[in-house]
Amino acid sequence: MIEIKNLTKSFEEKVVLHDINTVFETGKTNLIIGRSGSGKTVLLKNIIGLTQPDSGQIFYDGRELIGMQKKELNTLRREMGMLFQGSALFDSMTVFENVMFPLNMFSKDSYKEREKRAMFCLERVNLLEAEHLFPSEISGGMMKRAAIARAIALNPKYLFCDEPNSGLDPKTALLIDDLIHGITKDYKMTTIINTHDMNSVINIGENIIFIKEGVKEWQGDSHKVIKSDNQALNDFIFASDLFKKVKEVESQIEEG
Repeated sequence: MIEIKNLTKSFEEKVVLHDINTVFETGKTNLIIGRSGSGKTVLLKNIIGLTQPDSGQIFYDGRELIGMQKKELNTLRREMGMLFQGSALFDSMTVFENVMFPLNMFSKDSYKEREKRAMFCLERVNLLEAEHLFPSEISGGMMKRAAIARAIALNPKYLFCDEPNSGLDPKTALLIDDLIHGITKDYKMTTIINTHDMNSVINIGENIIFIKEGVKEWQGDSHKVIKSDNQALNDFIFASDLFKKVKEVESQIEEG
C-alpha cells in the first residue's frame, strides 16, 4: 500500500499539486487519470522520488519516503519496478539481456539463478520465442511485454507504469492491460498506472484517481466512474466515444 498525505508541489509560483490525499491499494490496479497538464505525471514523479514535494508525506507500507536515509532508500528502490512510456529497452541488447540487466545490476544470485529468473519472467509475459531478438526486430506490443518482464525481474512490491498503452493498437493495449492486471494479482503488488486510455479505465480500473488542475477531484472504481455525478470527471471521460456508448447502455439497462 502507498499512502499520500497532504502532498503539495509547486514550480516557481505555480501550484501543480494541491493537498493530495489518497491511498493506492495492494493487489489492485490503481489508475491516475486526468487531462494533459493536470499534474498526474508530477504526482507519479513525487511518489517514486524523482521530485521532492513542497510539503506532505508519502508512505510505502508505513515507511515514509521523504527524509529516508540512503541505505533505506536504496532498499526501497530495489522493491520498485518501472514500465516506461516508450518501453526504454536497450537497443544493443537482446530481449533476454534486457531482462537480465536489473538482475545483473542488483541481484546477488548466481548466474544460473538469474538466468532462470529472467526466463521465468519472459515465460510469464509469453515472450520466450523472442529471447534472442533485439528490440528493433520485434513489434511494439512485444517490446511492452519485454519491458514488463524486465520490470518484474527483481520481483518488486511496487510497479509503476507510465502510459503503458501509448502507441499500441486497441487489441494489443487490452492484452497489455490484462497482463499488468494479472501480474498485479499474482504477485500482490501495488501497481500505479498513469494513463489517458479510457479502455484501461473500464477494463482494469479497480481504484481510479482523477486529477484536475492539481486537485484530486474524484476517486472510485470502473463501475462508479460511469455513474459519477462529478461534472469535471464527466466532461473528461465522456469526451471518449467508448464512454458515451457505455453510458447509453447503462441508461437503457436502468430504464428497462
